[in-house]
Order: sequence, then C-alpha cells, then structure tokens
Amino acid sequence: MSNERDARRLDTDSSLGHSSFFRHSSLVIRHWFRLAIFPACVLVSSFANAAPPKLTSIFPAGAQRGQTATVTASGSFERWPVKTWVDGPGIEVAAADEKGKLSVSVAADALPGVHWIRLYDEEGATSPRPFIIGTLPELLEAEPNDDPRKPQLLESSAVVVNGRLEKNGDVDSFAVQLRKGQTLVASMEANRTLGSAMDASLQIVSGDGFVVDQNDDYHDLDPQIVFTAPTDGRFLVRTFAFPVTPDSSIRFTGNAEFIYRLTITTNGFVEYAHPLAMSMTGGFAGGPGPTVGLRGWNLPDLAEQKAVAVFHTSATPPTAFAFHRDAAGVANFQLVPHATDVDQEPNDREHAQEISLPTTITGRVAPARDADWFRFAAKKGEKLAFRVESRGLGFPLDPFLRLTDATGKTISEIDDSAGGRDAELNLDVPADGEYRLLVRDLHGHGGERFVYRLTATPVVPDFNLKVASDSFVLTPGKPLEIPVTIERNNGFAGEIEIVATGLPDGVSATPVKSLAQGDSAKSVKLTITSATGPHSSPIRIAGTVAGERPVSRAAAAAIAGLTAGTTDLWLTVLTPPQPKQ
Repeated sequence: MSNERDARRLDTDSSLGHSSFFRHSSLVIRHWFRLAIFPACVLVSSFANAAPPKLTSIFPAGAQRGQTATVTASGSFERWPVKTWVDGPGIEVAAADEKGKLSVSVAADALPGVHWIRLYDEEGATSPRPFIIGTLPELLEAEPNDDPRKPQLLESSAVVVNGRLEKNGDVDSFAVQLRKGQTLVASMEANRTLGSAMDASLQIVSGDGFVVDQNDDYHDLDPQIVFTAPTDGRFLVRTFAFPVTPDSSIRFTGNAEFIYRLTITTNGFVEYAHPLAMSMTGGFAGGPGPTVGLRGWNLPDLAEQKAVAVFHTSATPPTAFAFHRDAAGVANFQLVPHATDVDQEPNDREHAQEISLPTTITGRVAPARDADWFRFAAKKGEKLAFRVESRGLGFPLDPFLRLTDATGKTISEIDDSAGGRDAELNLDVPADGEYRLLVRDLHGHGGERFVYRLTATPVVPDFNLKVASDSFVLTPGKPLEIPVTIERNNGFAGEIEIVATGLPDGVSATPVKSLAQGDSAKSVKLTITSATGPHSSPIRIAGTVAGERPVSRAAAAAIAGLTAGTTDLWLTVLTPPQPKQ
C-alpha cells in the first residue's frame, strides 16, 4: 500500500516547482531501487521453475528421404534450445539457434511413413507429434494462390506440397500439366494423421474453370482424388476446408494450425498391401521380410514381384510396413501367428469357400452387391471370434457379418461393433457341424477399394493396459504414483505383473500385481522413486503374464489432439530440491 500511496502523491504533485521536485527525488530513487531489485528476484525464481516445453505442431510436417529440412515448432518454449527425441533410426532432429526452429536430417534409407518427435528439457517433455517421411521431392505452398487465374505452378507432376489454410476464406490452388490419359493422384494428410482441426475438400479444375472432380472424405475427413485427364492441358488441384466442429458460419475457414501435406503425383502411389496379413508361423522374426503385393495407381509393372522393405513395430498384433522406392505412400499389414489366405471367387452361398480356423483372410467385395460366403467345421462348446476390418483400415466398405448353421438358419448377425463401423461377433458353438459366415457391404456397395480383413479364431482371453498421460515428472525424494487401468477381455482372469522398464540409473519402480479379483483387477498404482536427478528418457510400462507361453502388453496413452496413441512414455526426473539455508 505504501507504494500506491507514494505514487498518488507523485501524481498529485506533478505540477509543483523545482523545490518540490528535489524534495521528492529521494523518494523516487528509493522506490526505483526497490522495484528494480524485486523483479530481478521474480525473474530468477520463475526461470528456475520454468514451465516444460509445449509442442502443438510442426511445419512443414514432413521431409523427403535423404534430405535435410528446417521446420518450425509451434508451442511454448521458455528454455531454448530444447533437446529432441525421435522414435526411429535414420532421422536426426536438432534445435537450431533460432527459437522454435528445428533441423531434421533424414537418411536415404529411413523408413517412409509416420514418425514421432518429442522435445524436452530438464522440466519436462512435450507430447509426441507426427512427422511424415516421404519418397517424393517436397516444396512449400506459396501465397498468394487463392485466385484460380494465378495458381502456384508446379514444375513437376510428382511432389509433396506442405501447406497451410491459414485464414478464413483461404483457398490454395496448384497448377499441373497433364497429358490425355495420364492418371493423377492427389492425396491429403491433415486431420487423420496430423490432427489438424480441418475438414478439407479437394477439387480438380479444368483449364476453362470447370470443376471436373471433387472429394471430401476419402480417408476419414481427409480427401483424395484419382483423376484421369480427358485431354492434354493444364489442370488445377484446389483445396479449402471447413472446421471439424461445425459452427454458425457458412464459409471456408482456416488458421495457422490448419497444416496439411498434399501429395500430387502422376507416378506410382501405394494404397495398401495385398494380402493385409501374413503368417509368422514360418519363423519370420524381424527386419527385411518376404515380398508382398502392392495395390494403388501408376505402379511399375514389376512392383508386385520385387521385394519390399518390411519392418516390425511393437504394436499388438505386430505390424509390418511395405513401400516401393519409386512410389509415394506406405502400406501396412499384420503379422499373425496362424495361417492366412485370400478370398477366392466364386464364393457365393452355393459355393462357400472352405476355411480352417484359426485364419486371417484378405477379401474384396466387388462388384456391387457381392456377397462372400465362407464355411468351416466347429465342435460343440468351442468359443469362436470373428472380426471384419475395413473402415478402420481406411477403406469404404461398411461390413455386415451374418453367421448361420448348415441349413441357412441365422445364428447371429451384426453391422457396427462398439466404437466403430467395423463388425465383430462371437459364437458359442451349439453343436458339432458345419457353419457359414457371410461378409458383405451393409448398403450393397462394392468395388476395387472395398477391401476387408477377416479374422476367425478361437476366443482368446487377453488384456490391455492404459495410462492417462504420455509423460510424467518425478521429484527426487517424492514417490510418483502412476495409475494403470487394466482392460480384461474375453474372460481373462490371469494375474498380471506390471513393471516399468527402461528406467535410468538411480530410478526404481516396485512391480505391482493386478489380481483376477478385487480392486486391483481393474486398476493399480505403479510407484516410481528416485534420490537423484535430473534425468529425461523414454520408458515403458508393461504387464506380463507368466506361464508356458508368457504374454506381455505395453501400456498405451492417448496423444492429445490426435486419434493415435503411444506406448513410448516419458519420464522426467527433476533436479533434487536444494536444502533451505
């Protein structure tokens, strides 16, 4: 209050003469001295307790193999430079001198597709953000390109454009020269992978200004167009967006976080692998794997005969990736511990395809109103599970499943399973005999892209682990409790030992058990302690079930703003508190 009172006195006396000025000069100096020292103390204190970094987006959100890119990290960074982490080999990320700038160097043999980058310092870590490695040359969108009469000219018909729809009403246009009969693929990654809160549209516009093709939701909310030029000439690829959450405005929208990657190519483009699953029963243990087929557009004639790179991940079930070095796009497929097959036409009701369980089958519903039937033998008392995936894999098929006995009597049928538009059902086999399974599109649609993966196996009890955050902060001398949620599926009643792995020296976590009954069956608390610090590193939390065939599952955390999750958790150990003087 004395500061406020003295300030009022100075204001009141501002019109006084020189004698009053000198009379108050010592007062001014005293207060200046106090205020000069006090903020310095605040600054020192706040710097010592600076907030951890926060990363909201990276732009451009990707780079070409064999190139180095300078990207901008958006967010808040009270300390710079930050340290960096990336999830795979062949990618090096370093903080540049300028705040918010990162240098990303990609090796020529780095795996194309989505990778994850974290930034961290001694106070904590950001959530991981996606960064996409591609095979095509990359360029930045250049404004102004809203006017279709003055689009951005592309020197090549095989590029990735990194752009932003950064303001309301923004429309980005790109001109490409095509020959008659040439097939152009324009494919956008924005909402589905990058988490951009945009519902984008793509258009192909002819040289005389007519919209000749348009798409809105090819992969969830992200558009894709496959266009064959009817004549020689210049065509525009044009994009604009609406907000993911509709509002009262009827207009194109945008902001600085409406980031996209737009592949525009007349070269090869990979859409998916065929088959969508491969068996690991032959001892496929990792690294480069067998040849798989690639499906898409403009692929080289021999693409399906060439070996492609295949890599494992820690996903459950294990997932592999395939690509062609001369084509855009990456395909993924499952590695399963049983036999695999493909659907074989004709497999209508009268010619149902015979299968043996367990199996995973890659199929296609084509043409429209196609119905794929499968028959199998089962014994009374067996518990069987059937799952058809298509929408969840990015295809347009809306699966419908029907299970009948040998006479055609319906036992069970389902359209949408909980949490999605794919279909899943279980069967308690009522009697020995033959049974039949129908797969079709709910609306009778069909075509080349109406692809599905059918898994038919005995019901296997299993479990999943979840944690609420992808990063944690530990103060030395103060235990950190991490709640772990256990989801027990198909009657799983085993005892699970939950541990933290990858802990640095001096940090420990006591294993905790989730019992089949009681409160611990659904959730436990894993306690981590440390007497030293600082330290920052990735960790994992895993649950293991002992037995003849041990099972291990890593705990996953949702990533804020994205549909993806991660099992790569992060632990920051702070500097130990200093004793009070």
